[in-house]
Amino acid sequence: MEVWTTGAASPRGILKLARTVEGNGWDGLAVVDSQNLSGDPYVALAMAATVTERIGLATAVTNSVTRHAAATATAIASVQRVANGRAVLGIGRGDSALAHLGRAPGKVGHFETYMRHLQTYLRGEAVPFDEIDIPLDVAPPMSELHLHDAPTDSRIRWMAGTRKVPVEVAATGPRVIGIGACHAERVMFTLGADLDRLSWGIEVARDARKAAGLDPDGVAYGAYINLACHDNITAARDLVRGGLTTFARFNVMHGRTMGPWSEAAQAHLHTLVSNYDMNRHTQGDSRQAGTLTDSFIDHFAIVGGPEQCLERLRGLAALGLDKVVIGGRISLSDNPHAARALELLEQQVLPALR
Repeated sequence: MEVWTTGAASPRGILKLARTVEGNGWDGLAVVDSQNLSGDPYVALAMAATVTERIGLATAVTNSVTRHAAATATAIASVQRVANGRAVLGIGRGDSALAHLGRAPGKVGHFETYMRHLQTYLRGEAVPFDEIDIPLDVAPPMSELHLHDAPTDSRIRWMAGTRKVPVEVAATGPRVIGIGACHAERVMFTLGADLDRLSWGIEVARDARKAAGLDPDGVAYGAYINLACHDNITAARDLVRGGLTTFARFNVMHGRTMGPWSEAAQAHLHTLVSNYDMNRHTQGDSRQAGTLTDSFIDHFAIVGGPEQCLERLRGLAALGLDKVVIGGRISLSDNPHAARALELLEQQVLPALR
């Protein structure tokens, strides 16, 4: 099972971070795409590619609203060229990137169309002009220019010979899980580290592929998880608290929960979302972070010493997940326990998983 870490798309800091991640044994580095909070992810990934040789490089995650599918495809394909085939496109419906534009996540129907177009572009194929959803009051038809000759469809021609970039869909609800299962190379669940919920997600994905007439075994599975390895359980819980609020909120974002949840957990999620302050997104001392109980953290995240973390990670692998991305990488200056947690993870947990 591959184990990736995350980071900010910092135009300067990415160089040191990428070298460190590769040197310390991670399989990949994924950067956020949130234009009001971070630098451009594709610039950061291309820069990271120039100082690394082995690790995968991904968005975690971009969205289907702030860039046209052709722009997303050409950006990640450019990273793929620089990285010699190590790029991955992680995508979802959007969260903080859209919140800072005054919008909620993109609609599911639009997301499915976007995924079809995105994969078409990445394969080097053409999207018909009549499927392009640029409003005519923003840009009128090309026919108004009365050209002698013009393109007849939308295709990224320069990508010929570029190895196709794999696409991973970050998914929580059944409709988006189904879209990812049918239109991506991997579904990346944002269901926490709970085996029952992850098993539910895999069954939803398999059923969606069967309904579409596809091989139910034809897609890979992974998960975004929150993990802190520390012998002091209180310290471990505090380290994951901020990032965990973000991933837990996905499970009740629109006011209802789906899949297997206890009544107590459902009530807890509703308390979380009603207290969520997007201005304190991912922060461990936020109001939403204060709503998380020890039992919820222990169940939804992976916290504890090296053996406990290894046992939980091996359980994910046994379920069929071949990749985990550990979200919410903590700056060593943010918490006095962060350095020890990172040391245990990199020196004991990662080598043992190999």
